[in-house]
Amino acid sequence: MKTAAVERPPGTAADTTTTARPLNVGAVRADFPILSTQVHGKPLIYLDSAASAQKPQVVIDAERHIYERLYANVHRGVHDLSMRASEAYEMVRGKVARFIGAPSAKEIIFLRGTTEAINLVAQTYGRANVAEGDEVLITTLEHHANIVPWQMLCDEKRASLVIAPINDAGEVDMAAFESLLSSRTRIVAVAHVSNALGTINDVASMTALTRERARNAVVVVDGAQGVPHLEVDVRALGCDFYCFSAHKMYGPSGVGALWGRKTLLDAMPPWQGGGDMILSVTFEKTTYNEAPFKFEAGTPNIAGTIAFGAAIDYLTNLGLKAVRAAEHDLLAYGTAALSAVPGVRLIGTAANKTSALSFVIEGVHPHDAGSILDYEGVAVRTGHHCAQPVMDRFNVPATIRASLGVYNTREDIDVLIRGIKKVQEMFA
Repeated sequence: MKTAAVERPPGTAADTTTTARPLNVGAVRADFPILSTQVHGKPLIYLDSAASAQKPQVVIDAERHIYERLYANVHRGVHDLSMRASEAYEMVRGKVARFIGAPSAKEIIFLRGTTEAINLVAQTYGRANVAEGDEVLITTLEHHANIVPWQMLCDEKRASLVIAPINDAGEVDMAAFESLLSSRTRIVAVAHVSNALGTINDVASMTALTRERARNAVVVVDGAQGVPHLEVDVRALGCDFYCFSAHKMYGPSGVGALWGRKTLLDAMPPWQGGGDMILSVTFEKTTYNEAPFKFEAGTPNIAGTIAFGAAIDYLTNLGLKAVRAAEHDLLAYGTAALSAVPGVRLIGTAANKTSALSFVIEGVHPHDAGSILDYEGVAVRTGHHCAQPVMDRFNVPATIRASLGVYNTREDIDVLIRGIKKVQEMFA
């Protein structure tokens, strides 16, 4: 498809609006070619979207189209192909901004994903603003990617890492969270949604409390598990930075985005040096580019970023309200089905959660259960899910996690339940 300005890859659009129509899961499943795959002679039941979601054909086609028709390095050439690739690439920056309610595309930085985005904030804003005696506040729910960068920063600066506890349902203790905020707090870093348990944090309330009790602090949100399932508006959340990955939301791996308030980005030093983050270089002095480009050194994942735009269009066309409603129904069905199986214990029963069923089977190690389920065609994640403190909180070494996507059905849950019963029979 062509316009006067730019050739768009298949499956992308100039702009889209959220729809409230119900999700047609049968039609959605037809969009994902991998779902026709068989595993050990059984139809694939993919319940591992929290680790990485599968890709619809429009995203696959978009990335292939770039390499076949539109590929050239961006921001560097004056030839036609480079200019068209650059325009397609920058169009995605605008899509990302609109998708999360950001005020400006200039506040969107393209990176490899959530982990790199959090590290960028820690190594730029953190290094410049955290000093000895200061505090960084996180929660017990966090993924390792939202723990380790802050540990490294605190070790370097002789600051303290402060941890807000969670209750038996897997929810942040908000009274404790509030009490831990102080004039020493410089950074608050929280997950929008727990990858291990599916708990949805009340980020807007956390941000409001931070503004009230720790006025010199900024709020960093790990949105990796938020954007695939929730309508995100960073202005409504009130946070200062929001990080997420394309591969969790049906896009390519190796690409993601950081949103930051422009005033903060402008004041932050660059993280890496190299092409595209400079305006001029001499052996005596380098003049840096403006945000977002000063944080994007080197040749980016060009095709992946443009296909990221196709994933945003795909989710937007499905409608995040419709996605949320369908996943909520499936989560309720799965919760009831698992709770009815004797010997199965759900880990994480928050009142407000999404798309993750984390559980253990009495007398069976999660890894053994996962291997048996695999032979039934069921793909689940087993282990600590890069959230070992969560496992420690519930006194388990690991869990089995069935995580849901737009393509999952009640029948998928039924196959999972039959597989669990087979596991129990084998270990009886």
